[in-house]
Amino acid sequence: MSIQQDTPTAPIRERMEALVRRKQAEITAGLEALEPTARFQPDEWSRGDGQGGGRSCVIENGETFEKGGVNISIVYGNLPPAAVARMRADHKNLKSLDDGSVPFYACGLSMVIHPRNPHAPTTHLNYRYFETWNSDGTPQTWWFGGGADLTPSYLYEEDAKLFHQEHKNALDETDVEFYPKFKKWCDEYFYIKHRGETRGIGGIFFDDLDDRDPEVLLKMIERCFDAFLPSYVPTIQKRKDQEFTEEEKNWQQLRRGRYVEFNLVLDRGTQFGLQTPGSRVESILMSLPMTAGWKYNHTPEEGSREAELLEVLKNPRESWVS
Repeated sequence: MSIQQDTPTAPIRERMEALVRRKQAEITAGLEALEPTARFQPDEWSRGDGQGGGRSCVIENGETFEKGGVNISIVYGNLPPAAVARMRADHKNLKSLDDGSVPFYACGLSMVIHPRNPHAPTTHLNYRYFETWNSDGTPQTWWFGGGADLTPSYLYEEDAKLFHQEHKNALDETDVEFYPKFKKWCDEYFYIKHRGETRGIGGIFFDDLDDRDPEVLLKMIERCFDAFLPSYVPTIQKRKDQEFTEEEKNWQQLRRGRYVEFNLVLDRGTQFGLQTPGSRVESILMSLPMTAGWKYNHTPEEGSREAELLEVLKNPRESWVS
């Protein structure tokens, strides 16, 4: 794949591609600084037939990070009619070809990090740009989507506040109404309906964003990328060597089980990827932890730290910042 230039005159899709390539390098370097043994292993992949591909950077079995991936994809081709039908719920003006398909371009970075220590939170980040084209190759519709969220096994107020504050600061530079809107959207999106709880303590989430100049939104995406390392690295530095018990590790396994349930049963991104022809299954399922657990009818002891977390997951706070 060619490396696009991040210049003011380049199309938005090329500048987004340059951005995700740059941020993949920055984020992996920032996380590796916390890991004494393992390193991110790059894996270039292609969809074939000139339909793009991606670069997956995966880390496994480290002292700090049990598993994680920071993946970029730049893919294009034709969306099948079933995918087009689902998209029309939010994009009613989407025009398809005679066979029901739609030419598309998608570019993004998706990341999930599962630390080894149960006191260190899992995190997820995804920012993407999507374009559809007419039959003659001219752009038809476009939008941005993404967000970042935190999934702790044990609740630390200062960690939650740091994560939310950094992302609020990033969004406020574009629109002060974005953070409360995207924070609520995140809680609603990552709600595990069959459990009656959220996957974690949230963050920000948005999709199908096309309500202002794409230059403005691209800059917002860059600020959100820049917020990630300051929102997460200090927490991992504090928690990675914290002592923990076997019972605390077992609780982490149960929380990871909830993570798996959401990703495989409810996550729209996972479903879209698995249903799109030529998608890289290994990269899509990179989000799953190395290990997880399910215990029949498990209920934390009243007043325990486990119960404290569950209370917040069942009743998300309106805000973590002042």
